[in-house]
Amino acid sequence: QLRLVESGGGSVQAGGSLKLTCAASGYIGYCMGWFRQVPGKPREGVASISPHFGSQSIADSAKRRFTTSLDNDRTSSLQMNNLTPDYSPTYFCASSSYGDCMHPIRSEKYNVWGQGTQVAVSS
Repeated sequence: QLRLVESGGGSVQAGGSLKLTCAASGYIGYCMGWFRQVPGKPREGVASISPHFGSQSIADSAKRRFTTSLDNDRTSSLQMNNLTPDYSPTYFCASSSYGDCMHPIRSEKYNVWGQGTQVAVSS
């Protein structure tokens, strides 16, 4: 079965950059998405990309600083630039078997999830 493993999280100073990577094993669905979550809040869609067709979507809140890409047909990445202090969200990689998985990027449309990687930005 499909398994997703995130990597690249950690601590960074404000204004710095991090690159998160999602490595997949098994069948990949229509979309590979990125979400972030803080305690007490629902998971928020950040980016999504199709390994099959290359189409992608970035949430409005992230468009000016984040990009997503495919390193190969089994690995996606989220490049985060100009990071600002936050509440140390956990970023999750996910896969969707639904065709409608980009507009909007909703957690309800994703079936398989990684364990998450935490990002902390210090001032």
